[in-house]
Amino acid sequence: MPDKAPKSDSCRLYVTSDLAVGARHVCTREQFHYLAHVMRCRAGGHVLVFNGRDGEWRAGIAEMDKRSALLVARGQVRPQVAGPDIDYLFAPLKRARLDYIVQKACELGAARIRPVLTRLTQVRRVNLERMRANAVEAAEQCGILHLPEIAEPVELGALISGWSGPRRLIFCDEAASVASPLEALSRLAPGPVAVLVGPEGGFSAAERAELRDLAEATAISLGPRVMRADTAGVAALALVNAVLGDWRE
Repeated sequence: MPDKAPKSDSCRLYVTSDLAVGARHVCTREQFHYLAHVMRCRAGGHVLVFNGRDGEWRAGIAEMDKRSALLVARGQVRPQVAGPDIDYLFAPLKRARLDYIVQKACELGAARIRPVLTRLTQVRRVNLERMRANAVEAAEQCGILHLPEIAEPVELGALISGWSGPRRLIFCDEAASVASPLEALSRLAPGPVAVLVGPEGGFSAAERAELRDLAEATAISLGPRVMRADTAGVAALALVNAVLGDWRE
């Protein structure tokens, strides 16, 4: 059975090097496997590349042998644009669900993703490199131009005590005083925000009190149903994007 025809501009790759006309990129082993064996690309074809700084570029596959591929940037397709200034803070989950929430946070435009260790957090160790790999894969597939920063885990107490500046901290709390999350969010002025989702068991009473005492914090409810932590994260990010993020544009 003959090979499939090369696919032109049907895949995107994240690269770390600067992009300009004539810029060259030697594919990593994983990128080469994807181009050659998954997408069935060949020398002479084209792909899209981005680095989170210089926009999206059309790159030609200048060389490809049995083990490597060389890409050369030909022209910019889209200029770099800034996504919403949203930090996603969450209590770590087990492996498959952690992969899922990192991917979805990336797709929903999070600029930074950071694990937060709470009293009831069940998973205390996270693989930051795996988180970064999931973010790269999501960014490549969903067409966004930036890659979220993956930050080191932090204890919730340290996060709260060190909070400063204009960024609002929006945390999910089933006991929020305003039942409608849309109403609660509509009271806030647009600007940089952080979305905090706790563990499956929720925040402890002491943690909830600390959060409520923080001047920059706003509690939002996610409705009458109890959600898993990964579902709550997607719901909260969608609400924030709709009211305060770039879904308004």
